[in-house]
Amino acid sequence: MSLTAAGATFLAVLPAELPDKTILACLILSSRYRPGVVFGGAAAAFLVQVVIAVAAGGALSLLPHHIVEACAAGAFLAGAGLLWRTKEAKDDDEDDAGQDGLRSGNWPVFGTAFAVVFLAEFGDLTQFLTVSLAARFHDPVSVGIGATLALWVAAAVAVTLGWRVLKLIPMQWLTRGAAVVMVVLAGTSAFAAAS
Repeated sequence: MSLTAAGATFLAVLPAELPDKTILACLILSSRYRPGVVFGGAAAAFLVQVVIAVAAGGALSLLPHHIVEACAAGAFLAGAGLLWRTKEAKDDDEDDAGQDGLRSGNWPVFGTAFAVVFLAEFGDLTQFLTVSLAARFHDPVSVGIGATLALWVAAAVAVTLGWRVLKLIPMQWLTRGAAVVMVVLAGTSAFAAAS
């Protein structure tokens, strides 16, 4: 296991996930239902999504090194551009939580949180970032651990601190910070591709 790969993944995924609609959905769900149950459903969904992303990244790592690095650099730059241009989330995104019609009890809430996060993360920026990092580092376990921990921390922040976080740290700062991290990763990938 590489602490460098796990740490780099954690530092790339966490700021990219904090302003995401799935985290806002967790925040909304936890304002209505037991935060621990919401976190459990979200954490399980994030774990499954990371396994899928790491497996895809492992398959990409079989390609020639310079091609993988060049593609990763392009992916990181595209992600940085998208994050830099992202506007603050609107209330419409929060409605994706699918809160209407939930029955009381832990399993329906757990299932709803799992379904919302699992479906929303397909093709999401952080999933693509995890795929790219797994291909770049050739260490799916370390990347998987870093990505999972980052996603779990983001979900924990949403369910425990709620809207207070947004009062302390503007959403725009979070997205800009994630964009800067991706530009740095793009530069290191481009350098590795040229080597």
